[in-house]
Amino acid sequence: MILAVIIRSLLLQPFYIPSSSMENTLLIGDRLFVTKYSYGYSRHSFPFSPKIMNDRLFYKEPKRGDVIVFKTPADNRTDYIKRMIGKAGDEVQFIKGDLYVNKKKIIKEFIRKDNVFCGRESIKVNIYREKINKESQYEIAYFEKNSSSDTDPYVVPKNHFFFLGDNRDCSKDSRFLMSVGYVKKENLVGKARFLFFSNNSNIGNFFTLWKWHRSIRFNRILKKII
Repeated sequence: MILAVIIRSLLLQPFYIPSSSMENTLLIGDRLFVTKYSYGYSRHSFPFSPKIMNDRLFYKEPKRGDVIVFKTPADNRTDYIKRMIGKAGDEVQFIKGDLYVNKKKIIKEFIRKDNVFCGRESIKVNIYREKINKESQYEIAYFEKNSSSDTDPYVVPKNHFFFLGDNRDCSKDSRFLMSVGYVKKENLVGKARFLFFSNNSNIGNFFTLWKWHRSIRFNRILKKII
């Protein structure tokens, strides 16, 4: 038990994806590993978030585009997973459906039309490849209709970060200041690295062995998260 706690706190922790806010990067039913050492350690690195420190030890700043698990500022308890878009001092804004960081339009290239889930509803979307920096390119989804509207500029406070879901029109993230908002450096849990299992629960579960060949997403097992 002691060894398990040490590994979970300092090295790797498994997480389950229950929502569609990061489709198609992460699907409902994905199970992934997060590295706890990527950004150093805070009280949220440990089970039950004991109040043993107020800052981070061995801190390393995340890069824009990293997929990160964090504790929501609303309760410092619930785990969310989103993509980090803005650092302290950054200005983030949506104009006519395009993302701007520090008044610079972030490049996005249309790839294909597809369907993603928003809750239990399947929605027609346009899939784009977004490039937030030279090292980070990833796919995002925008609804074909009623896509992200204009916003006022969000200015990220000191020691905070701004997060977005890849399913842009179906994600509760830093745009919602009352429920998520800006995330403290202290609240970072770790960096999402790779999937170790994925299962479509709408088709079957662990006990329906005869459905495994259809319910298990074999092509996602050991898939790297980018």
